[in-house]
Amino acid sequence: MPSYVVDCASGEPPEHRKRGDRHDRYGKYRCIKVERESKLATVILNRPEALNAVNSELHDELEHIWIDLANDEEVNAILLTGAGKAFSAGGDVKAMAARWGTEEGRKWTLKIAAAGRRIIQNLLDVEQPIIAAVNGDAMGLGANIALLSDVIVVSETARIADTHVKVGIVAGDSGAVIWPLLVGPARAKEFLMRGTFISGSEAAKMGLVNYAVPGDQVLSKAGEIARELADGPTWAIRWTKLSVNKWLKQQVNLILDASIAYEMMSFNTEDHREAATAFAEKRKPKFQGK
Repeated sequence: MPSYVVDCASGEPPEHRKRGDRHDRYGKYRCIKVERESKLATVILNRPEALNAVNSELHDELEHIWIDLANDEEVNAILLTGAGKAFSAGGDVKAMAARWGTEEGRKWTLKIAAAGRRIIQNLLDVEQPIIAAVNGDAMGLGANIALLSDVIVVSETARIADTHVKVGIVAGDSGAVIWPLLVGPARAKEFLMRGTFISGSEAAKMGLVNYAVPGDQVLSKAGEIARELADGPTWAIRWTKLSVNKWLKQQVNLILDASIAYEMMSFNTEDHREAATAFAEKRKPKFQGK
């Protein structure tokens, strides 16, 4: 099984990575590991020491990985999971606290708005079916990427939440798109406004995900579905997916730009600084509505 990964914590910065040839298209990734075997690509978010939290580099890689997978003629299905005990802890909150009010933070906000939009658009443009194996907690952007996948298998005990509001920012990176479609506007607004944690079992009962299974069965169940799709009628499967995704894309076009714009505005609030600082200091935030 070919495997492609470079250490996420060291090596050349993203702008100096070599693109590689067609057979080594994944060698440039440091925070994502890709394994391919007989038409199935297993894509692993690979920052286990940080619970696969999305730092700037992983955010950059999530923007580009979908393009490489979509263009890979040797891949008919994609199994998406996280290394270690979590799927993804969401954004890097300590980094947010350090950036607040700085010139670096201003530039980062401008860059991240466009990049965040492309992550979602590129994900929905992948023709191959994506099966999410949510092996542990999935928060923020991590949760939303899982929920935008085509089939979602979660651990019964995993926690799922869009926790943007917990750090004083708007649920901008597709949470306002996908949650209402899956559980309805009233439930979605409560979950998004409160940042409520939902267990995998609860998520399956309310239709947020497809399956909830014991933790040690997540990869096998998701892998079984992924293998069936990888070996199935390629174009019938792909074009069925793309037909349904027209509906999802309509909602993305309607909502995503506005929610990302509000999210970028909320990065500049005092409430965000207080929430991010309180998280880093391991205390309860005191919000002032500023």
